[in-house]
Amino acid sequence: MNPSPEVPAPSRRAFVALGSNQGDSVALLRQAGTWLEGLSRSPLRRSSLWRSSPVDCPPGSPAFLNAVVALEPLPGVTPESLLLELQAIERALGRRPKRVLNEPRPLDLDLIAFGEETRQSEQLTLPHPRAHRRRFVLEPCRDRS
Repeated sequence: MNPSPEVPAPSRRAFVALGSNQGDSVALLRQAGTWLEGLSRSPLRRSSLWRSSPVDCPPGSPAFLNAVVALEPLPGVTPESLLLELQAIERALGRRPKRVLNEPRPLDLDLIAFGEETRQSEQLTLPHPRAHRRRFVLEPCRDRS
């Protein structure tokens, strides 16, 4: 009798969009990438850095520097716990509570997808509801290394 072939586990790969339009954006995105490495079981897959015009931001907002990373969440990590980690990284790297919607910020980390998981809550919607319309997410996704 032949052993049955193993069925591969569904991918848990998470995609995180990074953005910065305040402070030293290159350094902030690099620091965020270093922190994200600690949340992944395998090396991150990273896009190049992309410059984009602000979308739905207050007039006069500076351009953003954007990237996307793919990571393999550590065992036991859920979309909700990963979101909390992303928010902690934002705060550690200078993000403050919003005063104005889409105001300039040192770091913005958005959970775009988490494997095949879907969510619809006040805290989290997966997959991200606007990612497919945002060039600053799509372009970096296409060029992940």
